[in-house]
Amino acid sequence: MAKHRIYTTSFASVYPHYVTKAEKKGRTKEEVDEIIRWLTGYSQEELETIIENKTDFETFFAEASNINPSRSLIKGKVCGVQVEAIEETTMREIRYLDKLIDELAKGKKMEKILRKAE
Repeated sequence: MAKHRIYTTSFASVYPHYVTKAEKKGRTKEEVDEIIRWLTGYSQEELETIIENKTDFETFFAEASNINPSRSLIKGKVCGVQVEAIEETTMREIRYLDKLIDELAKGKKMEKILRKAE
């Protein structure tokens, strides 16, 4: 079975869309980066290198050595699909990120998005 094309899509080609979506709603690139770092454990420098190198999504998540265990608290639908019900690991990670960016664009507080105790 062929892989979904998102796996071979470069993270750098989608990243500007995350930023634009957030900025249209009055949020910032820094908040987008904070969400990505929270989810993956990448440092800002690592994130910038990934974007520069046009790393694909599959590698982006495969090489994230410190995936946040609290991501399992992310619930809800993305593109009509319940994120917690997605069985394929990489696709679920991609959809977790999509869901977090959606929450940012909808005006949720960062503490809630990052699943921090209040």
